[in-house]
Amino acid sequence: MITMSSKSSHKLVLFFAISCFLLQEKCTDASVLCKESEKKAPLEFKHSLQAMDSSGDDALFLWETEDCCFWYAVECNSLTEYVEILDFSLQSWVVAGTISPSLPKLHHLTSLNFNSKDFNGSLIPEFFGSLKKLKLLDLSNANFRGPIPSLLGNFSMLETLRLGGNGRVFNVGKLEWLSPLSRLKELDLSFTNLSNANDWSQVISHLPLLQKLSLRHCDLPSISSSSLSLANSSTSLTYLDLSDNNLPSSAIYPWLFNVSSNLVSLDLSSNQLKGPIPEAFGNMKAIQEIYLSDNLLVLAENQVRGDSGLNEIGKLPDFSVLDLGYNFLNGSISKSFGQLSNLHVLRLAGNSFDGDVISEAHFSNFYNLGKLDLSYTSLTLKFNTGWIPPFQLSQIKLCSCKLGPGFPDWLRTQKDFLLVLEYPDIFASGISDCLPYWFWGHGLWYLNMSFNQISGTFPTHSIDITHLDLRSNNFSGPLPHFSLYFGFIGTINLSKNKFTGSVSPICNFTGAVYLTLFDLSNNLFSGVVPDCFVSFLFLTALNLGDNSFSGSLPSSLGSLVFLEMLSLRGNKFSGELPLYLQNCTELKFLDLSDNELSGEIPMWLGQRLSSLVFLSLQRNQFRGRIPHQLCELKYLQILDLSVNKISDSIPPCLKNFNSMAKKVSLDRRIELHLLDALYVTSLIDVRYVDEALITWKGTKQNYPQLGLLLAIDLSCNKLTGEIPEELSSLQELVALNLSRNFFTGKILQKIGHLRQLEVLDLSRNKFSGNIPTSLSELTFLSILDLSYNDLSGKIPTSTQLQSFDPSSFSHNRGLCGPPISPNCSMVEPPPGKPAVGGEEDSDEYMKWFYTGMGLGFEVGFWGFCSVVFFKRSWRHSYYRYLDNAKDWVYVSFVLLKARLVGRIKGLSTRSD
Repeated sequence: MITMSSKSSHKLVLFFAISCFLLQEKCTDASVLCKESEKKAPLEFKHSLQAMDSSGDDALFLWETEDCCFWYAVECNSLTEYVEILDFSLQSWVVAGTISPSLPKLHHLTSLNFNSKDFNGSLIPEFFGSLKKLKLLDLSNANFRGPIPSLLGNFSMLETLRLGGNGRVFNVGKLEWLSPLSRLKELDLSFTNLSNANDWSQVISHLPLLQKLSLRHCDLPSISSSSLSLANSSTSLTYLDLSDNNLPSSAIYPWLFNVSSNLVSLDLSSNQLKGPIPEAFGNMKAIQEIYLSDNLLVLAENQVRGDSGLNEIGKLPDFSVLDLGYNFLNGSISKSFGQLSNLHVLRLAGNSFDGDVISEAHFSNFYNLGKLDLSYTSLTLKFNTGWIPPFQLSQIKLCSCKLGPGFPDWLRTQKDFLLVLEYPDIFASGISDCLPYWFWGHGLWYLNMSFNQISGTFPTHSIDITHLDLRSNNFSGPLPHFSLYFGFIGTINLSKNKFTGSVSPICNFTGAVYLTLFDLSNNLFSGVVPDCFVSFLFLTALNLGDNSFSGSLPSSLGSLVFLEMLSLRGNKFSGELPLYLQNCTELKFLDLSDNELSGEIPMWLGQRLSSLVFLSLQRNQFRGRIPHQLCELKYLQILDLSVNKISDSIPPCLKNFNSMAKKVSLDRRIELHLLDALYVTSLIDVRYVDEALITWKGTKQNYPQLGLLLAIDLSCNKLTGEIPEELSSLQELVALNLSRNFFTGKILQKIGHLRQLEVLDLSRNKFSGNIPTSLSELTFLSILDLSYNDLSGKIPTSTQLQSFDPSSFSHNRGLCGPPISPNCSMVEPPPGKPAVGGEEDSDEYMKWFYTGMGLGFEVGFWGFCSVVFFKRSWRHSYYRYLDNAKDWVYVSFVLLKARLVGRIKGLSTRSD
């Protein structure tokens, strides 16, 4: 025994000595070089892609050093020094390119992560299949396309496979290639086309260690009864996401309840689930989160009373998240709904509860509630004065619920509401009260109180905020001072209120560099806009429209290089368009209408602002010609230069407006879409649409659906010449207004090529000749005005043209036929005098002619009477003249009568 023990001790001592020696060697020689074969493969890989850090520099410049184990994104085994991990996901780099085929030379690679990088739509390499030791492969959101290589099934050691978020990746045939991956614990194939994978439920059920499965938006086929019978019950699956697949209840419920014994999180949103909420959900003893939004679920009568389905779920000890948003739940919400006492998150948004009243009794047991979303449910929240809720909410969404008319005082009790956490959203909630004094006591992260009738002024101290939306209320007073939280993008929308005074406080905004949206439109602001926009480096949308600003445009606007939307309409800005605006090369929406701007339209509008979709210079004092450089705006959908002093002819190059010339995919809404990560756990989604104020079908109106309207308005200018034939190539044009100019010649013979035209106004010009017969081919035409021209001939016959009011063709003396006359034989030949164009129309001439004739008669008559009345000699002479004239008439009449009587008597005598 002693001998054996001694030998064991010697072996143990020897083992420790060798270990210490190896460790000492490893620790003392920190510059050990990685193996040359291991170094060559990453270097070849580096040359196949580009990686830039946040400064735009080469992020892989250190990959030229000797020891590859110390390179960024590379990790080696501490003992063997073989490269085992390539992980680009944790680096805030921009990585793009392709994957070098040298990668399989890293034979000991166990983890390969390219999450959220850009591989330019390249195919997933088949040589990945030779990386036999891989345990993690993450290619999610990396812009791959094409089929999933079946060789990925060779990863017998693989535990995590993520291919989700590559919208152009698809699976050929079945998913049987997954079957050999028996060690798989996590599988993400989200946004992958699996429409032909009829075996998906069988394959998934035979992965014994699978814990996390995400098959969101995969176009999954329904589960057949035969495959269900072959499926084994899984006890490992804890996270399941089958959302956005349009799966019916009959296809998913039987399989789901067969594999759900250990499920913790379940997402079935955006499918075709119908009927009441199944009681079987209550058998999922481990479930904590259920997402069933955007389905066709209803509340059965027993569920409204609080029995069954929801009641069974409420008994689960760890259940914390219930999302039933946007289903067909209706009726009344029972007070027993409050039995879900463990809930942290409750979302019922988008259902219709028919104005049901919610009282404090519904919330009496929600001690753990942290997030509440009842938006768009038509619910009325009626709480007793002084009620103190048992919960502390960090997120409150009550859009379109009825909270008013008084401001809900119970919000004061929500301490998290007054700290910088997440956000309260009480948009359009019927509040018509003054904002209470306590409201601005602390900073807010996100606040939406838009579309109410809330009044009051802001405090004098700085307001801490990140996202603020107070549009369409009755706030008044001066512009407050805002302070934006460091490092987070911010948005401020104060439009459609009654704020007054100067906007100079914007120069003192703290954190202005992070502001991306700033809307002060439709208020009562006045004065000169301060020149301090250099501080607003990342501003993407700026709207100062419909105020009373004056002076020239601030030069610092040229520093807003990320600006996409700029609206300054409805003010009193003057001067020429400043050259520095050409620096705003990202502009898509530019509205400078209804101001006092002058000068010529600059050439750089077309040369530098090539991304413009909407351009309005309407109702200013611009002069000169339309620069041909404007034709370079190939994305332009709306061009409005009306009510200016623009002269010369229309440039033929307008045919280069590609969006109007051919059918292309258009932005239906020009909008700013911001996603702001908030403490990693949630996102703030801000959408902003700068509506265009345009003259549409005779009236001014806000038009947000810009992609549905392709329009050119050049009316009320001094344009001359003929309409260029090239204009007929704009076949997608919806509205064309050339009225009140001095155009001559004939209307385009190919006007009928503008098949989508709904509005055509050529009135008050000098067009002559016949109306083109092709005009009758415009079947969508609803507004037509050809009046006050010199058109002649018969109006072309068509159901469309004859349905217009005769005023659409009036004051064209040579036109005939319906709808202005039954036929052409009743119409007089047209006079040689041409029609009067522009503002000097023929009816104006006749009106002034008759007015002058009436005035002349009146002046002559009263002038003569005045002279006769005041001049005695003239009056006596006039009266003598009247007497003599009377005597002469009398004598002449008597003599004529005597002669006639004598002749009659003579004739009578002869006849006897």
